[in-house]
Amino acid sequence: MDDDVTIEDEGGPEIQKTPLGNQDLSFLQQTVGPLVAEYGWYLLFMCVGVYLVVQHLSKRRASQGQSSSASGAVQDPNAVVRRQEALEASRRRMQEELDAKAALFRLKQQQLEEEKRQQKIEMYDSMKEGRSYRGKAKAAQNTEEASTSTTVLKAKTDKKPLRSSGFNPLSGEGGGSCAWRPGRRGPSAGGG
Repeated sequence: MDDDVTIEDEGGPEIQKTPLGNQDLSFLQQTVGPLVAEYGWYLLFMCVGVYLVVQHLSKRRASQGQSSSASGAVQDPNAVVRRQEALEASRRRMQEELDAKAALFRLKQQQLEEEKRQQKIEMYDSMKEGRSYRGKAKAAQNTEEASTSTTVLKAKTDKKPLRSSGFNPLSGEGGGSCAWRPGRRGPSAGGG
């Protein structure tokens, strides 16, 4: 250390300046080398991730700039008016269809109520006269049921019964190996 130069100030401490002997970047090798050796893969993945995020954000910013310029562009006012008129016409048409269906439904409901009212009046008049009332529709249904019920009864009588007529499941009789018996009363017979 022959090259040390000592500078003395009059009232301050003594400062020694050493001239820089090694002007290359070898000191970086000593500090950064072990850091890269220890955390190199982490640094590489982090750099790649930052690069991808920057690319994604720049694409998004560019696409937002284009979409905002396209949506902010002046549209043809006539096209907008035509689109709104078409939308209003379709809404009006749908509302008219709905109103027509509702009117038809109301008309059917009124007819049904009128028919029920007429049936009640006829039933009341017939009861006043002292005879039982059977509606026209009920009478027609009853004649059809009578003709079909005879055929159904015939089909049922042809079948063989499943059990004898004297079978009673609650009596415990009737044979079979499956007989229910109540369990024993008292404490269970556990070990001991």
